[in-house]
Amino acid sequence: MSNSMGIASAFVLSSLILSPMAMAEESHAFVAQNTARAQAYDQHQAEMMAKAKDATQAPQAATSQAQSLEKDS
Repeated sequence: MSNSMGIASAFVLSSLILSPMAMAEESHAFVAQNTARAQAYDQHQAEMMAKAKDATQAPQAATSQAQSLEKDS
């Protein structure tokens, strides 16, 4: 009997603890904050991709300039 009461108490307490998190997902502030985070992440990803693209193009430009100097000499 006491074992089932302990399980029931644990279930009720976990429900009370987790219910604010469930409600937070439905609030407008949570949705707005989540959207802002997603936009910031997308912007950061775009910036990182641009930097990576620039970093891969820079050595290619340097080698093509070096090759053109070798042809001139």
